[in-house]
Amino acid sequence: MRWDEIGGEACSVARTVSVIGARWTLLILRDCFLGVRRFDDFQTRIGVTRPILADRLKKLVAEGILAKCADEERPLRYEDRLTAAGRALHPVIMAIVHWGDTHRVTRKGRPLLHTHKTCGHDFDPVMVCSHCAAPLSARAVTVRAGPGATPSMSTDQDQA
Repeated sequence: MRWDEIGGEACSVARTVSVIGARWTLLILRDCFLGVRRFDDFQTRIGVTRPILADRLKKLVAEGILAKCADEERPLRYEDRLTAAGRALHPVIMAIVHWGDTHRVTRKGRPLLHTHKTCGHDFDPVMVCSHCAAPLSARAVTVRAGPGATPSMSTDQDQA
């Protein structure tokens, strides 16, 4: 299979990776969640070349993850803002942050702390069951074929 065909697979991971899996895209999304909205600010913070940044932003807009919005200032400029679909990627970004904070942190500690506005405490993102709210781990989950599965997909498998 070719990379540009992965979005057509009957696999939610493949379809998602086809949108956010290109080099630099996750760093662009990270910065979106940190409030970056303007092209020059993305370019300065990430250090990616302008043509690659333009390409990634264009794809994120085409996929409905970002929206181009005119700002209020003169001269007219545009910002890239997260859409509802883009904001729904927050748990994905937080899971990656947590993995990095757990497995790739330096002796100095975490580079950024995340604070829950409601209670005022720093937190670690956790995944819980949407039904009973119990914490989830790979070993606590079984996978089975859903209505969109293909015959070649394995079913009724325990995770790692």
